[in-house]
Parts: sequence; C-alpha cells; structure tokens
Amino acid sequence: MSRQTVLSRAKRGAGVALLGVVALIAASEGTQNAQANGDTRTLTLYHTHRGDTLTVTFKRNGRYDAEGLRKLSYFLRDWRNDKQTRMEPRLFDIVWEVHREVGRGQMINIVSSYRSPETNAMLRARSRGVAKFSQHMLGRAMDFYITGVPVSAVREAGVRLQRGGVGFYPTSGRPFVHLDAGNIRAWPRMSRTQLARLFPGGKTVHQPAEGGHMPGYQVAAAELKARGGVSLDDAYAGSGGGKSKGFFARLFGSDDEDETEIAPTVVATAATRRAATARTAAPAASDDAEEA
Repeated sequence: MSRQTVLSRAKRGAGVALLGVVALIAASEGTQNAQANGDTRTLTLYHTHRGDTLTVTFKRNGRYDAEGLRKLSYFLRDWRNDKQTRMEPRLFDIVWEVHREVGRGQMINIVSSYRSPETNAMLRARSRGVAKFSQHMLGRAMDFYITGVPVSAVREAGVRLQRGGVGFYPTSGRPFVHLDAGNIRAWPRMSRTQLARLFPGGKTVHQPAEGGHMPGYQVAAAELKARGGVSLDDAYAGSGGGKSKGFFARLFGSDDEDETEIAPTVVATAATRRAATARTAAPAASDDAEEA
C-alpha cells in the first residue's frame, strides 16, 4: 500500500471521527433544547431530614406525568407526620428551571416542602413568623439548597423567573432559598441596583427595596399576564388543558400568603434531631424556624 493511499485513508478516517463528534455534540444540544422546551423534565432530590433520594420525571412531551407528580408529592410529604398533599406542579417547573440555570448538575437538597395543618399550627404557636395559610401548607413551596452552588445564585435565578415567591436565608445554619408557586414577590426585596442588574431596562414586576416600581414594570406585567397555566386537577389527570388562577390574583394575592417574616432554618443532623427529641424544655427560636 502506497504512502499516499495511507494518508488518504487516514484523512477520511479523521473526517468521519470529526463528523461523529459534531453529531454527538448536536445530539447533546438537541436533547438539552428539548428539555429546555419542556418535553422532558426530571428532578433528583435529597431529603435532608429523612436521608432518602428520589429521581423522577414529572413532565413528558410537554405534559405533566401524573405518576411522576404523585411520586414527588409523596417524597415531599410532611417529614414530621408523613402526611401528604397534591403538590402544585408549577413548583416543580420553577425548581427545575432554576436548577437548569445554576445547578451545575448538582444535588437539590430539600430542607422543607409540604407542611400539614397540624405542623403549621404547631409552628405558629411557637413562632410569630409562620403564615396562617403558609405556601408550604398549600403544597406550593420548597426550601432547598444546591450542593456547591451559592444560595445567592439560586435566589437570583428564582427572582429572574418571576414565577412566584423567593425567600433568601443566607444566615441560616445551612443557608437555603425558599421558592413557591404563589404570588410573585421576594424577601428581602432587592435594591434598584440589584434588580437593574438582573433585568436590563428594569423589565420586572419585582418591587425594589426603596419602593415604587422599576421602569419596565408595565411591559413585564403585560408579558406575565400572557402566560398560560394548567390546573391542579388537569395536571394530576395527565392533561395539559385548563387554566390556573387569574394573573392578578397570582401577582398581587392576599397578605395571608406572604411569608416574608418567617425566620431562617437550621438544618438538623441526625444527632441534633435525637438531642432535640430528648429535650424537655421549650425549643430554641432557631428550632422553631426550621421551615420557611
């Protein structure tokens, strides 16, 4: 075989390999784009109180997967008494989108999610910062942190989405972020400078800490109003039809749904949980505020 023939075949082989790499990259990008469009959405969660992990696909072909939603609802049950509810599917979309933006493929660590009426009443008796109609009690909230990701980055991603509430607890024993599918709000509020950095042109419905609205408020409100929704019953029935509650009800809602005064959480280890169980004295304030 001549030297020229060998070189020609080597070039062809290199070309095929290069095309293979390009095809692999394209396929990867195609998969990512499909997921970004909502065709397939999967979450992997670790529960910090129970120590168990769940990986579940909750959306397929752009529609909620009823079985996946039921698995998530059970996993996110009240860890104190194992009571559960049908969790709001939009919450999973919010968490998924935030994780896609800043999660780096790392674990989502659950501090708190569903809170039964009994647990909520107990916490309200121990702390003035627990809302009577908590988003946790309504199955619309999740407190979590992402391994290796600054909670400030998670907070900013949640605020940028403008899909619900964003609570920021950077001084907790284990810093975390609260996300919910309730009214669009944030606590503490960001300054005008912070919001301008996240929203060029000030196109946001988030109100700055200084008061008033950002310059692009009206445009942002009009865009958000155009968003559709899926009702809870339709989601758990596997249907994509129906609408969620009205835009302005979600945007401005009642004060009862606001949890801005809830104190930060301290994530308990197995040892501290055993110690807390053994105590006969009233628990400290930091224990009261274990859930936001």
